[in-house]
Amino acid sequence: MSLLTLFISASVSSQQRPWPTSDDAARFLKSVTCVVKEDDQFSFYNAEIRDAVNKYWKVTPVKYITTEEFNVMRNDPSLSFLVLTITNFSNDKSGSTYDFLNLLQGADVDELDQLPEFCAIPLCFSGAPEEEYSYKLGLIIRFMEYHAEMVMKNPSTTALRYLNYYNRNVPEIKNKTILVREEDLAPEVNSLDRIAVHYPYKVRIVDDEEIIRAIEEKGKDVVIVHKVGPEGVKQTGTCMKTLIGADDALMYYYDSHMVDSRNASGLLISDFKRLSRF
Repeated sequence: MSLLTLFISASVSSQQRPWPTSDDAARFLKSVTCVVKEDDQFSFYNAEIRDAVNKYWKVTPVKYITTEEFNVMRNDPSLSFLVLTITNFSNDKSGSTYDFLNLLQGADVDELDQLPEFCAIPLCFSGAPEEEYSYKLGLIIRFMEYHAEMVMKNPSTTALRYLNYYNRNVPEIKNKTILVREEDLAPEVNSLDRIAVHYPYKVRIVDDEEIIRAIEEKGKDVVIVHKVGPEGVKQTGTCMKTLIGADDALMYYYDSHMVDSRNASGLLISDFKRLSRF
């Protein structure tokens, strides 16, 4: 995967890319959104993002462009962009990087990281197979559109800059069913019995296919776990965890932690305790 390199020296909860102004919000609504394709013509991402955008993106017209075209067109304020970038964090001393999907507004600025940002969602630990997240792109695109509309309606609400803005929705999770893959759970909560000790509400441990069905069918009162973090032999770095509604594409939870010998890459006991607190 040949992502554009955008290194952000900040944590996910405190990224300091330019926040869209009310003028940016007005321009975005009138813009054409350019979906930036990967250079690899056989990229699995290219097919999946086209399918997801064609199905779910409604707020603006779209067209598909190459990374070379993006580097020329990004200065045009009549355009907006869905583009993959590589991100790192100043509080992550492991040297790890992460692939993000960014929704940016074109602007006449010198640097990529000066473009106003409506939304940024972590997709995967850099180098992870595209299949790790591509089946969730439809849900991610729906959330990004919802979030962009929130920003357009409330450009002065800078709290929307941070994904943990949506933690105000945590109390609603107990009325829903959480779908999570076993590999997205820490070992101490990798079974329903172990989860129930800390979270007495509905959880199902499922495979990718069941998550795909829930997303495609917009499963009522179902929330999907989207976890981004180190896998395999690399057990250091940042783990980011989101819960997004399959029916409404609303984010219900966001948190992150550093992975170490005591905190695995996945939902932790502390996450379930926090979800059950309300």
